[in-house]
Amino acid sequence: MKTKTLVTGVALATLIGVTAVVPAMAHGINKDSCDVNLNYDISLEPKKLVLSQKGDEFYRFEPGKLYVEGKEVVLTAEQRALVDSYADSVSRQVPEFVSLVGDAVGLASQAVNTALTPLLGEDTGSRVAELMDNVNERLGEVMHKNGDSYYIGVTDGSIDEVFDKEFEQEIENLVQESVGTLMVRLGTEILSAEGDSFEAKMEAFGKKMEAMGEQIEREMEAQASTLEERANKMCDEFETLVALESELRTKVPALSKLELADSKPEALRE
Repeated sequence: MKTKTLVTGVALATLIGVTAVVPAMAHGINKDSCDVNLNYDISLEPKKLVLSQKGDEFYRFEPGKLYVEGKEVVLTAEQRALVDSYADSVSRQVPEFVSLVGDAVGLASQAVNTALTPLLGEDTGSRVAELMDNVNERLGEVMHKNGDSYYIGVTDGSIDEVFDKEFEQEIENLVQESVGTLMVRLGTEILSAEGDSFEAKMEAFGKKMEAMGEQIEREMEAQASTLEERANKMCDEFETLVALESELRTKVPALSKLELADSKPEALRE
């Protein structure tokens, strides 16, 4: 009875940990930094920035030029400089945002493999890799890089949807289908643990599992810390962009309704 309870507990803990870590890694860029929700799809090319919704172009920025719903806006020298400054600021942040999300998903994939493969075996590890490949494929539909061009799509989908209930169900099914393997591995580990009695072996096994968990946490924390620093820097840059956008709406009437994102920059500071 004790063994069955332990197996169930370990499987459940693994499932909860994985399904919590993976979405958090993707969402954390938003929630732990600036709590940014984009209002437009962003297409970026070396000399063109386009903000659109569901395929309809709203704003297009080219060097020294501004187009609103496809029509060029006549700008003064001051307005032109301000528009170019804004477009340059957005253009600097888009590649880093795409890179940051991709790296976060990569770390999440590593966390899943590190947590599950030792318990569920190499066959399960291959299935986990396939699952994460599907995640990356779904992510590529809403965000991707092609040479010097970048795309972030939010109006037909979102990063959140990449890690939806279907993903969590896939992880749960994976664990449930591997319970047999898990029980064999745990039984072997318990029996081979140090100690003269079953209770002593259970205690030794518990300490080993705890040590393994701490090791995984240390490995993940170092990389997550780097991502957090990058997210914090992006947050600071975005606050500057928000201020610039506010000035832009005031001084360029054609952009009076422009709001690239709903944001709460103070969220990080709380």
